[in-house]
Amino acid sequence: LFWRTRDLGYLLESIMILEFGLTIRRYVWQYKILLVHLYTYWNSLPLAYERYKSLDVKNILLETVSHHILPQMLVSPLWADLNDLLKDYLKFMDDHFRESADLTFLAYRHRNYSKVIEFVQFKERLQCSGQYIMAKIESPILQLKQNSNNITEEESILENLRCGTHFMELSNEIRSKSLTFNEDLKLRPWWTPTSDKNYLLGPFEGVSYCPRENMMKQTESNVLKTVEKRSLLPRMIYLSMYSASTSVKGSIEANGSVVDPKFSSELKMLLERYAKFLEFPFQDAIELVLGVSSGQKPFEVPNSDIIDWMNFAVFLNAWNLSSHEISFPDGKDSPSTTWNLVNTLLRKYVFDKIESAGPIISSPGGDLPLLVQLVTEPLAWHALIINSCIRSLHPSGKKKKKGGPVDQSNSQLSNELLNSIQSLCDTIEVVSKWLKEQLKKPSDEKFEYIFSAVEKNGPGKVFKTLETCVEQMKGVELGDRILESLQSWAPADVVRNISAGQDGLLSEFLKICELKIKSLQALRLQL
Repeated sequence: LFWRTRDLGYLLESIMILEFGLTIRRYVWQYKILLVHLYTYWNSLPLAYERYKSLDVKNILLETVSHHILPQMLVSPLWADLNDLLKDYLKFMDDHFRESADLTFLAYRHRNYSKVIEFVQFKERLQCSGQYIMAKIESPILQLKQNSNNITEEESILENLRCGTHFMELSNEIRSKSLTFNEDLKLRPWWTPTSDKNYLLGPFEGVSYCPRENMMKQTESNVLKTVEKRSLLPRMIYLSMYSASTSVKGSIEANGSVVDPKFSSELKMLLERYAKFLEFPFQDAIELVLGVSSGQKPFEVPNSDIIDWMNFAVFLNAWNLSSHEISFPDGKDSPSTTWNLVNTLLRKYVFDKIESAGPIISSPGGDLPLLVQLVTEPLAWHALIINSCIRSLHPSGKKKKKGGPVDQSNSQLSNELLNSIQSLCDTIEVVSKWLKEQLKKPSDEKFEYIFSAVEKNGPGKVFKTLETCVEQMKGVELGDRILESLQSWAPADVVRNISAGQDGLLSEFLKICELKIKSLQALRLQL
């Protein structure tokens, strides 16, 4: 009914009935899984995560059940919880591989060869798990996002990752192997049969049947593409920082160091590969971002591809700092440099998403995850490249030489960097303002808005019938436990928890934005 009418009352009524069921039967995992997905959809991810944790998922269930929450957490600002989730999952998998080796050796010593084969096959299946490989890649990417305001920490993380080459090797391995998918999809709700499909995000299509096998083929293809694409990020970040840094050094010293042509060529090769993931030839992809930034070309891509296009533009700018291969068309609206191109694109898509976003309380399934990704990924990588340039432009302990072509070049670059910092600050300020407007609304006002959804005509009939039955049963001998559960049942608490969960999500995102602004302001002072 919610999918058909978009009436929030039906969504709230579904949640209330499930929460009532858990009040009476607190260990029914089916109720909890449904609530995980409903709370996630209604922008109350902290509450969804609490419900997920109450499932007490352990051991091999981490491989088969975590798909209910992990994809949503990867695009959320709940970094501490995501870190715990990834750490627990990867620890189990790594421990299992060690134990599996011991068990295989033991079975071999006892000449139980069928068990040896079983252990080896199971280990290989888990090692090729799409979810496991994705978690191995996303864990260091999370570290890079968490420390993106500190360039020294970023360099340390990248050094531990062998400057991103480790994941390049992993990406090459993936292409030569078949990924395995061990998720138990039968436990998923009907409206989201796979992690990349949610019918509630689109218009009502009526009840239709699509074999799960067909959906899984598409999902598996998407996962393989995503894993390969994400595995390139650490190396591209490293090469972009290096390219930005050494290109500035080349302009500071008369016979100074220029970017190693090998690194520039490698970054170009990775950009070409990245463009293929976007289903564009490299040159066509460049022309598209140039045209879109100047408003001369439309940019109609799915939300899932916007982050990849922004990443492409950010790394393209870093490559062009040393290669100078991109030429700009004439025209008053055309970007004068790739710095301006990236600033324009980031500002445009952040502003577009803010303008189209309604209040989070009344906009389930909105663009908040996309906004989080825009700020914490392409925008963060762009700020890192700016930081690399500034550090090389003003190395500690060196006096700047005045006069001459080098100083003129430095002055021009400083202006570009200042403009970029100001653009990023303005962009994030818009996001912060939107978040603060959501958070400053009184709790009572939010409560009334949500709770009233089940008190008007249409939705609420089942809920009201349930309330009547609960009142009638309070005087009936039902046993102490059930009676206590009925007396503790408070529909108002469900609404307050939803609102608190939404506020918690927004607050975490606001903290990230404010730290990013503070970091950019500190960079501006260095110029």
